[in-house]
Amino acid sequence: MSFTFQDFPAARDDLRADVLAGLAARPKAIPPKYFYDEAGCRLFEAICAQPEYALCRTEQALMATHLSDIAAALAKVACIVEPGAGDCAKVRLLLDALRPTHLVVMDIAGAPLAASAQAVSRDYPNLEVTALGMDFLRDLEAAAPWLPAGQRLVYYPGSSIGNFPPDAASALLARFRQLAGTAGRLLIGFDLKKDPQRLHAAYNDAAGVTAAFNLNLLARLNRELGADFDPARFRHYAFYNPVAGRIEMHLLSLMEQDVHVAGERFHFALGETLHTEHSYKFRRDEFAALALTAGWRLAGEWEHDGFAVQLFR
Repeated sequence: MSFTFQDFPAARDDLRADVLAGLAARPKAIPPKYFYDEAGCRLFEAICAQPEYALCRTEQALMATHLSDIAAALAKVACIVEPGAGDCAKVRLLLDALRPTHLVVMDIAGAPLAASAQAVSRDYPNLEVTALGMDFLRDLEAAAPWLPAGQRLVYYPGSSIGNFPPDAASALLARFRQLAGTAGRLLIGFDLKKDPQRLHAAYNDAAGVTAAFNLNLLARLNRELGADFDPARFRHYAFYNPVAGRIEMHLLSLMEQDVHVAGERFHFALGETLHTEHSYKFRRDEFAALALTAGWRLAGEWEHDGFAVQLFR
């Protein structure tokens, strides 16, 4: 068993700077990467178990159904690289099918990542596992020294690419191309455009787990930045914007109020929102065209119940 964990100094100053800049912007917005403190990670796992939020289960079913075809299209892979790996659960199917010699995983939540990656290392004793506790959106290029030579596959499941506007998504895909190298490949999952009512329900589950996940961001800011948000004065507000082709998630102010964050004051009008996430949905041809702008050529695609996985070279 070979396991390495490298923690990159993360985040307090970046959190402070990003939040202060986002609250001063018009409209107010905070990057969704800050959802994932310890409580946020647990709540996201609970979201994936809600009956309305079928994305995770649908992707798992797609991968299980088409795994042999995906493995045949990939052929030999020496190293799988997974940015935003979280609990490292999704990559295990690929490890079983492809049997690479190396796995490199990255996530902003370093301690949970290290625990999950070490469990993978125990279960796959012939695999060299490297876990990088990093904000890969900022530090992706810093992963280079930990990448071995040979065929690399960048694996980016879960429709996480939908969190980025098209220009930013194209820029990230271009960075993935540099990470993969000249002979590298990209396997990426994304949610497809579908009935807006189905999409709306997925982000407004009856149990209120997504609402708790969204509001937990305020609890984190109170704890880590000395803010004085009162979560009872905000409401989770999510909807599908069919013109933009995206889910928008907000925290809506229920009253006129001032909030203090890191010693600075910010005013919220009644009905003003703090934009916390958007999740773009795609047609398959739309996404292939987007990836092409970043230098990727479509090499295979699979679809199941409103979710797609595409392979690029």
